[in-house]
Amino acid sequence: MVTTVAADEKDRSGSEQAAENVSKTSSRKSKADEPSDKSEPKSWWWLLFGVILLLTIGTRFYNVTVPDHVCWDETHFGKMGSWYINRTFFFDVHPPLGKMLIGLSGYLTGYDGTYPFDKPGDKYNGTHYEGMRIFCTALGAAIVPMSFHTVWDMTGSLTASTFAAAYILFDIGMLILNRYILLDPPLIFFMTASVMGMARVSRLTREAASFTRAWWVWLAFTGAMLASTISVKFVGLFVVLLVGLHTASDLWDVLGDLSLPIAHTVRQLAARAVTLILLPVLLYASFFYIHLAVLNRSGSGDGFYSSGFQSNLVGNSLYNVSMPRQVAYGAVVTLKNHKTGGGYLHSHNHLYPKGFGARQQQVTTYSHKDDNNRWLIKPYDKQSVENVTLIRHGDLVRLEHVQTRRNLHSHREQGPVTKKHLQVTCYGEEGQGDTNDVWMVQIVGGKAGQVVETVTSRLTFYHYIERCVLTTTNKQLPKWGFEQQEVTCNPNIRDKAAQWNVEDNQFDKLPSVNFQVYAPGFISRFFESHAVMLQGNAGLKPKEGEVTSRPWQWPINYRGQFFSGSDHRVYLLGNPIIWWSNLVFLALFLIIFGVEIIRYQRNSAASPPDTARTCPAPPAADATKWKLLRAAVWLFGGWLIHYLPFYAMGRVLYFHHYFPALVFNSMLAGVMLDYITGRLPGWLRHACLGTAMAGLVYSFALFSPLAYGMSGPFSHEPNSTLASLKWLSSWEF
Repeated sequence: MVTTVAADEKDRSGSEQAAENVSKTSSRKSKADEPSDKSEPKSWWWLLFGVILLLTIGTRFYNVTVPDHVCWDETHFGKMGSWYINRTFFFDVHPPLGKMLIGLSGYLTGYDGTYPFDKPGDKYNGTHYEGMRIFCTALGAAIVPMSFHTVWDMTGSLTASTFAAAYILFDIGMLILNRYILLDPPLIFFMTASVMGMARVSRLTREAASFTRAWWVWLAFTGAMLASTISVKFVGLFVVLLVGLHTASDLWDVLGDLSLPIAHTVRQLAARAVTLILLPVLLYASFFYIHLAVLNRSGSGDGFYSSGFQSNLVGNSLYNVSMPRQVAYGAVVTLKNHKTGGGYLHSHNHLYPKGFGARQQQVTTYSHKDDNNRWLIKPYDKQSVENVTLIRHGDLVRLEHVQTRRNLHSHREQGPVTKKHLQVTCYGEEGQGDTNDVWMVQIVGGKAGQVVETVTSRLTFYHYIERCVLTTTNKQLPKWGFEQQEVTCNPNIRDKAAQWNVEDNQFDKLPSVNFQVYAPGFISRFFESHAVMLQGNAGLKPKEGEVTSRPWQWPINYRGQFFSGSDHRVYLLGNPIIWWSNLVFLALFLIIFGVEIIRYQRNSAASPPDTARTCPAPPAADATKWKLLRAAVWLFGGWLIHYLPFYAMGRVLYFHHYFPALVFNSMLAGVMLDYITGRLPGWLRHACLGTAMAGLVYSFALFSPLAYGMSGPFSHEPNSTLASLKWLSSWEF
């Protein structure tokens, strides 16, 4: 008894043995490592892959140009593709690659970039939109064969690979989302390609093919796809995390293989660092360089960026412009909030409504340039000065809104949204007001007598009576404020958001200088672009009346959303048979994996010490079981990584955000279906698999009108042919 205990103490724990056995069976070439369907001829692989490819092409490209009107978010991304063709700068919360590819596909297929993409339902009327839609559909279609390839490399099982691909192929939701001019097709394409590359590199490493030409090509391919995924949307970081964890696992297996020298592990680590870290970083920066080089003309997005950034844009009021270097009384200026993404101090001839402070003229910040951003700087005690008098640090001034002739004003009323701040309004008539219009101009870090300069001086406006500073709170006003940003006077004078700079400076009595010298380089613009995008993402809140959803609703297929209305209705909804069985397989995986780990632990603990120490290779059936479970673990991890973070996000969320996670869930379903039926007698296994495939095909045919177009009464109306498909009351087609 004592001897046995001592021997056990020298051995590793049962769970460590399990991990080692899985690692060894996957890192060395052996009979147990052969594909589980090796008994099938290789022609079966090509036959099944070919059938999946043909079905994918047929289902994805059938009537792909129908309807011939703008559908859902095509109004955004089609418009952005147009702006790339026209080289017009714009602001978006996502990185540029997906939109650049949409624009490029349109340009190469004859689209001239002139269609306005105003709103969903607008007819294309001869516009060459087909190339952009077919391009996005092609990327979406490639997801199916890539999923087949990925599961094959992870499991070596034709059954698992076929059903993983079928779960994606026959899902109505994936079909719909990948047939339109959207960012989702390139995002999910690059994500799936990254996982496919990850699986192939891991397989080549297990088969002792490291540092071969194929290994290097697939490793570089994986890095390029990771860079592309992040360059479409920031949620691409989720697949970077997954590939990073999988790479760490592979390196751990290599390190644990005592037949390999330590130098081999170092080379592996260096190769992964170059291809999976350095290469993606360089590609990501290159995509932004192209983005900023192409969009060199002034557009609607200028105001989201700093004055220096705007000076690079042809046609912008700051591009190659000459204006006075210093600011004087009598100048008409625009004041831009200095924080990242800050807007212009703005007013318009509308009053604050009843219940939101004094019913005086609204003051906001607005990110677009217009005449309501212009202010006349006057002395605090008179309407004008005859001589040229420069404004200096500590001067008292009034700011008159040029369009309405009212002065910037604050008083002891609560802010409209931020109640701890004071309300800011425009007050008076024809430039005449009262003492609550007086502001002290202070240069941040300035000294007495220092002159205020255009663009470069950071300013605060200190209210002389109420002892507060002019600021913007980053909170959106309701519809009565046109959903512009709130402006208040903050008693906390150290508010970082209370800094402004003079952007436009119109004053004929001072000499002008060229401001091109202040234009920033690529690195500064690169980092500013990211700060603005991240701030824009954080500020995405649901608009009044907008249909949004919560993460708990997504896996259960609780509610879809309309892509197209009128006589050709398309409704984004998952195939319920696929989505609900996905959840069943998720639950079964957790149960089965837990049971197998406990069983392995108990079997290892019951083994004699000498047997446990030698760790013989497990039989082929056992190795196949662990190979399927290992693949399932990574696919479950992919689903979790791409789904769970949305619960922590404060931004507005939509149903389509779940579809990257759905890809992993569908591949997991294929693996678990193979694992579960693999324990059945041959005839019963084939009967179960045949029934499952028939169910997928039938459910696809049943719900296909949601994708290819519905007409006639809605499902809740009398005599509707769709009534039988309305399985949940929350479905609205």
